[in-house]
Amino acid sequence: MTVILDYGVGNLGSVRRAIEHLGFECAIQPHLDGADRLIIPGVGAFGAAMERIAPMAGAIRRYAEDGKPLLGICLGQQLLFEDSEELGNHRGLGLMRGKVRYFPANTGLKVPHIGWNEPVWQSDTGLGRGAAPGDQTYFVHSLVTECSDPDDVAATTTYGIEFASAVMHRNIWATQFHPEKSGDVGLRILRNFLEC
Repeated sequence: MTVILDYGVGNLGSVRRAIEHLGFECAIQPHLDGADRLIIPGVGAFGAAMERIAPMAGAIRRYAEDGKPLLGICLGQQLLFEDSEELGNHRGLGLMRGKVRYFPANTGLKVPHIGWNEPVWQSDTGLGRGAAPGDQTYFVHSLVTECSDPDDVAATTTYGIEFASAVMHRNIWATQFHPEKSGDVGLRILRNFLEC
């Protein structure tokens, strides 16, 4: 069963509706019991989210180390990394190597980055399976993830700077954008995860 992790932060209902629309079973719950797929959604601030998820951090790390599929969405992607500079310095789950940083102040663009933009996929596998040039996904974020290993970058998007809009490291996949709010393109990306 796909578990959408409820740690008090996130787009739980919209993620569940998207998964059920695709014909898959899922449950929103504050633990990993019964999970053969795990989704960590997220909307909010990194530090507060890590405080809430801390009681489950060990279980999440063990789940990932067992090679089971894990998908992070938006803040859920950021939490997978080692550190974030949002509102101070905060340690993340450390499942992926890299840091979470604010958009540079000198881009001349509005932050947060809100709206539709194109993820440019590095390959037609994993989350990017079936992608087409010009596909658009929906973003709402003020920070970006910087991968220590460039091979972990599955897709990039340009908004003032080029940033990792999707990442993949073995069984750990994540998107900075919201697939559950990205129409047919987002549903295809979610299906790629649910069928992996």
